[in-house]
Amino acid sequence: MSHSTTAGTTARTARRLSVLTGAAFAASLAFAVPASAHVEVEAEGAAALAENVTLDFSAESESDSAGISKMEVILPEGIVPADITYKEGPDGWKFAATPRGYTVSGPAVGVGDDVEYSVTVRQLPDAKSLAFKTLQTYGDGRVDRWIELEQSGGGDGHGHSHGDGNPAPLLALKPAAPGAKPVAPSPSAAPEKSPVMGTPASEAPAKRATGQQGPEQERESDGGSPPAPALVIGAVLLAALAGGAVWWKRRSASA
Repeated sequence: MSHSTTAGTTARTARRLSVLTGAAFAASLAFAVPASAHVEVEAEGAAALAENVTLDFSAESESDSAGISKMEVILPEGIVPADITYKEGPDGWKFAATPRGYTVSGPAVGVGDDVEYSVTVRQLPDAKSLAFKTLQTYGDGRVDRWIELEQSGGGDGHGHSHGDGNPAPLLALKPAAPGAKPVAPSPSAAPEKSPVMGTPASEAPAKRATGQQGPEQERESDGGSPPAPALVIGAVLLAALAGGAVWWKRRSASA
């Protein structure tokens, strides 16, 4: 092998090593970048059809000017607001059910502070994973929307994704235990409607007790008296008869 050939081979090898070194350095920088903030959900022993499971949520702050003041969760299919019980959270925060899930809110925490809270779900549905779409609100009105669903297995199985975007907290479920069955649906928190005027049944006795009457009660309370038009017609007839009697008396007297 000639000296020129050896030199060419050495140069090509050096270029290849330079490219590989640069790629490795870029990869190390990419992995060194801190992961973006997100909301996570975890549950010990989470399995399909498991009962009375505690869900632990943690929300990282992305604002350097205001603290987190509210977390709103949109429940996945198979869980209704009546299935959720508040367990614990930041001082002064309260739980409230909504038509599509619940909110946990209160005085804004410190700027840059994360929020952790827990709820208990009556029973997890029969599924492989559950996405808890979350709206994270700050004291200045800013809202972070963690609502994107994973299109592929990009999550790590612990409630968050290492990819870009705003992924919804994801909870992976183990298969249901042998013999596990769905429990009866939770009773609805909405008041039952009465058949008349859509009034809640619980309010109907109160109205009767305070003297407020509906159409049927008004008809019963007037003792079946004739309607006003009949009274007017009767009065007119009596007046006519009285007038006729006076006229007849005067005519007879003049005769």
